[in-house]
Amino acid sequence: MITTDNNRHSGLGLAAGVLTGILALYITLVAFGNITDFGTNQQFVRHVLAMDSTFKDHDLMWRAITSSALQDTAYVLIIAWETVAALVLIWGTYLWAARRDDAFARRISTYGLLMLLLLFGAGFIAIGGEWFAMWQAKAWNGEDSATRVFLLSGVALIVNHLPAGKDSPTT
Repeated sequence: MITTDNNRHSGLGLAAGVLTGILALYITLVAFGNITDFGTNQQFVRHVLAMDSTFKDHDLMWRAITSSALQDTAYVLIIAWETVAALVLIWGTYLWAARRDDAFARRISTYGLLMLLLLFGAGFIAIGGEWFAMWQAKAWNGEDSATRVFLLSGVALIVNHLPAGKDSPTT
């Protein structure tokens, strides 16, 4: 059966589901790793927020957060955000796979993808990278990996919102 009003049987729906699923898997593994190996990325967050591996420019160092309680609170909030994003993206992936309501699958996937864009774009690239000068650090710099996830999430979001036209190929 060929449908022209949504992505239900199109390659676009499949692509949207696969991309959503890849990101669901990724952020699930990230959250799981941060929960089960709490200390590894805890140190990363602490060093970034403390700005202890930057150029230590006096004009920037006032931004540093050196309280371990505040650093750990930030880290726990990051893990909570990752966990919720993972659950939302898993749900979105399931909805794409179920192929019942593409508009609902798109909406749920969009929420999860926007959560990743906010975490990796606003959180890690903008706030971590620029506000806390993470770009200056050699050992404690996560901008490259954050950029990769940000870009993949953006591509997935775009694919999720591509219209399926009358001439879309069917699967």
